[in-house]
Amino acid sequence: MELLIKNGFVYDPINGINGEKMDIAIKNGKIVETVHPQKAKTIDAAGLTVLPGGVDIHTHIAGGEVNTGRLLRPEDHAKDFERKTAITRSGVGYSVPSTFTTGYRYSRMGYTTIMNPSMPPLGAKHTHEELNDTPMLDKASYPLLGDWWFVLEYLQKGDLTECARYVAWMMGTVKGYAIKIVNPGGIEAWGFGRNVHSIDDEVPDFGITPREIVRGLVKVNKMLNLPHTIHLHTNNLGVPGNYVTTLETMKCLEDLAPDNKPVAHITHVQFSSFKGYDWRTISSAAEEISKYINNHNHITLDLGQIIFTDTTTMTADGPFEYTLYQLSGHKWVNTDIETETSGGIIPFHYKRKNFVNATQWSIGLELALMVNDPWKIFMTTDHPNGGPFTAYPKIIAWLISKKARMATLKKTHPKAQKKSLLPSTTRELSLYEIAVVTRAGQAKALGLKEKGHLGVGADADVAIYKINPEKIDISQKYKTVRRAFANAAYTIKGGKVVVKDGEILQQVDGCTMWLDVETAEQVKVDKEIKRKFRDYWTVEYENYPVTDHYLKVSNPITVKASV
Repeated sequence: MELLIKNGFVYDPINGINGEKMDIAIKNGKIVETVHPQKAKTIDAAGLTVLPGGVDIHTHIAGGEVNTGRLLRPEDHAKDFERKTAITRSGVGYSVPSTFTTGYRYSRMGYTTIMNPSMPPLGAKHTHEELNDTPMLDKASYPLLGDWWFVLEYLQKGDLTECARYVAWMMGTVKGYAIKIVNPGGIEAWGFGRNVHSIDDEVPDFGITPREIVRGLVKVNKMLNLPHTIHLHTNNLGVPGNYVTTLETMKCLEDLAPDNKPVAHITHVQFSSFKGYDWRTISSAAEEISKYINNHNHITLDLGQIIFTDTTTMTADGPFEYTLYQLSGHKWVNTDIETETSGGIIPFHYKRKNFVNATQWSIGLELALMVNDPWKIFMTTDHPNGGPFTAYPKIIAWLISKKARMATLKKTHPKAQKKSLLPSTTRELSLYEIAVVTRAGQAKALGLKEKGHLGVGADADVAIYKINPEKIDISQKYKTVRRAFANAAYTIKGGKVVVKDGEILQQVDGCTMWLDVETAEQVKVDKEIKRKFRDYWTVEYENYPVTDHYLKVSNPITVKASV
């Protein structure tokens, strides 16, 4: 199939295109230089904004925690639902939507690629089954490896080479994409009812610290030449004063980036940017965090912006969820996944008139606006932890318009208004910068060379919006922009027009991306490994790997390691 998108205002930051009127040619699912004008189907994009398909670096949309969240929250099902059509299936869920509903809603907003950031290796088969069931999108998942016993054992011995081989083995075994670390050391401690409270606390029974875990896995990540950096959920997340831990974590990695390139991605940084001694004195550390990021290039971030709404929190950080349970008294699910990770799920409602919630809302936007380089900080809600991903158009409105964010700030808790840095923040993001924080920057950070741009050879994933930058001032007409990003004029996935004016035209299967890491010497699955599986896991080794049977459309990415 050939497709020609004509005369749109194109924003393609990876290729330095900033609102130029131009045509985009598509053939066989790829962006090409030209197509046959008489054979190609034409989309007249005159007066419209053309962007690469949206990319989400961190969204909880599949796996055991998400499915448990659906079971825990029947009231969430009734709050929002999808009607069955001749093309689409019915579905339910507001903060934890069902699989098909997730795909439809992302696609309507012009998104084409999403990354599920939390996959216990033991639950990988179920995660991939749900990813397969999520249409319209390419996707991948990050296995939780920061507290996996094999990693802790080899880091304790100082054997980085063997640790790297096991991480490579795990990527192929569970079909993962990146090393995910959550509350390093704290998850293992949680198995014994404990936690760690600084990056230099010892992990029970292993005699190593969070600092050593993070530094060790950064080195492993570089040895394996993985496309994404380590994906890090810091210690002390969600605790007043935790910005100190966040800064210490970033500083401890400076010497591991001699080339000044990113070595770690700190996710949902809003939750890690609190000053104060307790909940009464909590305040924003956006100034301190942004100042550090502005002066260093070895870290990227995503927001974890909260939305004033009812939602469902879910994370592998079991100790944090227990703290949230104590604070809220809401129903709570806790899990401990054998030798690998932990987790918790709690419903939560962020309220404008709650001082802490209003402060959190302000912190996220402050960070997005005070980090000067949009290639360093990306838009997420840590769906559904800060709120559902369907709120992205609302966040875009706040980012492009001081008028929009001040209108919301005025409705928040008076004390939070006084402490907010937003009144003194005049920056408003342009459409070019929005293209960076919602697709180009995220694709670049993930090492997805065929995503996030519209250059020749890129995947033909395109989003077209009803925004004419020549005729409207987007900061003043932010409601128009918000509506446009909520319902794309067109979403094109792999060269196929799948959405028009917010309506699903056809359902397509996206692919599952995973890393096939080639090392010089492979891990030998010997009697010792199988003995460990018998002793420590509830499954035999033979039943552990994710086979091709579990991947509907598989896209293995070969990586050559230096070990």
